[in-house]
Amino acid sequence: MTAAIYSLFIINKSGGLIFYKDYGSAGRMDTNDSLRLASLWHSMHAISQQLSPIVACSGIELLQADTFDLHCFQSLTGTKFFVVCEPGAQHMESLLKLIYELYTDYVLKNPFYEMEMPIRCELFDLNLSQATQKNHVALLGR
Repeated sequence: MTAAIYSLFIINKSGGLIFYKDYGSAGRMDTNDSLRLASLWHSMHAISQQLSPIVACSGIELLQADTFDLHCFQSLTGTKFFVVCEPGAQHMESLLKLIYELYTDYVLKNPFYEMEMPIRCELFDLNLSQATQKNHVALLGR
């Protein structure tokens, strides 16, 4: 069975890609493709907030396609976390919230991290790998 999660993106409030992790998706992206996708998602998310008939809409949370689902979580500061996963993957919202907690614990509390800059934090990477492996094991049991 292939991994349920194809890739993870973290986008700053300005739309810049600050973190990207590929989990072995069939169509690997180069750096430029991942930057374009992050920029496109940031724009679509912002447009959906403005066009939504619902007052105070927070933007697109789930985009479903034939070959993938895209789940998004936006923090109060405007940082967006999104995973591209296989269609129908369960518990992605809770995984995104866990990733956000790891981000706040290991990135934002790191005295050497500069806000809005690319994430280069070994403890974040390590804990993120553990969280996604646990999620993968839980999905295999479904």
